[in-house]
Amino acid sequence: MPELPEVETVRRGLQPAMEGALIEEVEQRRPDLRFPFPADFAGRLRGRAIASVGRRAKYLIVHLDRDPVLICHLGMSGSFRIETEEESTTPGIFHHERSKAAAHDHVVFHLKRPEGERLRVVFNDPRRFGFMLFSDAAGLASHPMLAELGVEPTGNALDGALLNGLLAGKQAPLKAALLDQTLIAGLGNIYVCEALWRARLSPLRKAGSIASAKKPSTARADTLAQAIREVIAEAVEAGGSSLRDYVHTDGSLGYFQHSFAVYDREGEPCRHAGCGGTVRRVVQSGRSTFYCGTCQR
Repeated sequence: MPELPEVETVRRGLQPAMEGALIEEVEQRRPDLRFPFPADFAGRLRGRAIASVGRRAKYLIVHLDRDPVLICHLGMSGSFRIETEEESTTPGIFHHERSKAAAHDHVVFHLKRPEGERLRVVFNDPRRFGFMLFSDAAGLASHPMLAELGVEPTGNALDGALLNGLLAGKQAPLKAALLDQTLIAGLGNIYVCEALWRARLSPLRKAGSIASAKKPSTARADTLAQAIREVIAEAVEAGGSSLRDYVHTDGSLGYFQHSFAVYDREGEPCRHAGCGGTVRRVVQSGRSTFYCGTCQR
């Protein structure tokens, strides 16, 4: 499933095409994806202007000139494709080919830009685990999909003090706590593995072991918070990891996967200078965890 950097890259790809555009028509080609489409989905979007394309955790948030707000999730295999009248192919060289089969084009937004250009934004999803739902702007923060989400792992909001407070007293493994979306929103398996490696912290240790109930923060919490912010920022800058089912809206690949230190590198030497350890793989809650047992303690 795409993680926060991938979703942010999609948002940035959609933004120049969609913001300010008029939705002239919407083709809804099936009644449901993961969930049924809202009643009169196409009718409520037709004729509306797109004010902004935002993101909350792994959700794309499309604000219109008035209610409703459109909430989109890519699921396991969802993607957006931008097509002009002159060209309907997706450029780029693919490592893992993204579906462009028309049978999986479930929603087509026909847009008109302020300068008069017409284009199509196509949502393609072979596995149909993605979804599109409505909310009103006033109730967006309390929408069932968004209400329980924790702090974003970007910017300065996530610091050692906040992480210390979130993890204090928690007995769950550190990696499991970091994947808890009610604590930190948008973190996924790949980037948690990478951040823990940078911070030299074992994914297996108790989450509360890096926190203190008596201090505003700890050195380990400070280091981990910085590692999380850095790995997310670098992945966004690189355009996401582009693993398996993810590519940019313009078809180009992200290259952060070439910088992975531990993820999917089982058996390789640890990249920390002087460590001498080997990357291990274990399974936690059904997910692969990659880490160095020598320097991550």
